[in-house]
Amino acid sequence: MTNQTIGERIAQLRRKKNITQETMAEQLGVTPQAVSKWENDISCPDITLLPPLAALLGVTVDELLGCEEKPAATLLPEEQRKPLSEMIFRIYVNTHDGDKVRVNLPMSLVQLGLQIGAQMPQVAGSGVGDAMKNIDLQQLIALVEQGVVGKLVEVETADGDIVEIVVE
Repeated sequence: MTNQTIGERIAQLRRKKNITQETMAEQLGVTPQAVSKWENDISCPDITLLPPLAALLGVTVDELLGCEEKPAATLLPEEQRKPLSEMIFRIYVNTHDGDKVRVNLPMSLVQLGLQIGAQMPQVAGSGVGDAMKNIDLQQLIALVEQGVVGKLVEVETADGDIVEIVVE
């Protein structure tokens, strides 16, 4: 995403969310022509529109501007790996209704939870709970123990809800 212009990112993210230019314009209080100009890099959104635009597209302002992406999964060489006790297990849920849930847990707490039989946390949303129920935490921890870090899971439900699991 970082090699794209802001207009290309807006267009790509808008299409991914199945939002029309007209709907986006209406929700942001601008004209459809303004959205078209953004996407064609003729003009840029006003700075005050960046937070609501990013929220509508389900990304951060930094991601919208091309400054930050969620990390892809990477296999670290053994000498670069951190102990699990120093790692964070993050769950990101973005619903098509605009709700956002962020869960950040120390990996050691996730391991302890699994040892006592805890399940993947359930989050309200028609397809979100089912998507999270099918994620095998034991396998994710095994991957992390082997040196895999970054975005380990990304699931998009039929409703357009997105669940991501990142380990850092």
